[in-house]
Amino acid sequence: MPQVTAQTHVPIPPDLAYAVSQTHGDVRKRWDPFIRQQYFLDGATEPAVGVRTFTRARVGPAMISEYVSWRPPTSVGMTMRSGPWFFERFGGGWRFTADGDGTLAVWKYTYDVRPAWLAPIAHPIGQWLLGREITARINAFARACEDPVVLAAARESLTEG
Repeated sequence: MPQVTAQTHVPIPPDLAYAVSQTHGDVRKRWDPFIRQQYFLDGATEPAVGVRTFTRARVGPAMISEYVSWRPPTSVGMTMRSGPWFFERFGGGWRFTADGDGTLAVWKYTYDVRPAWLAPIAHPIGQWLLGREITARINAFARACEDPVVLAAARESLTEG
């Protein structure tokens, strides 16, 4: 399956970078250029393996995803349970490692398209589109790691956990 990856260095420790990446609600919409709407499903109130979320992109498509890994402060992984018709499979993973005076954040999408016969055309388009999107998101994440409002919310989530 094709993958797209983006990475950035942020000047905060891994636990705080992880917490920034997992903000929700208005705080998440403050920094994440992808999300128009996002919320937990099935009565969940916080992330954990098996928790599902609904996400609507700013450009329109919606997806229900499920956390398949949750390992604060190092990694998180999600997979699409339902979403846009053109994705056969879609998953995202985020990894955070200590790096000098901060954290190296690496984000990755893995996907496949349908119908399968369209893959030779759709995969290169997906690489370009998803590459642009993941780069914009990780750049916004890096800016969020310097935003006092986002950092305050992330720090609060660390003290609640």
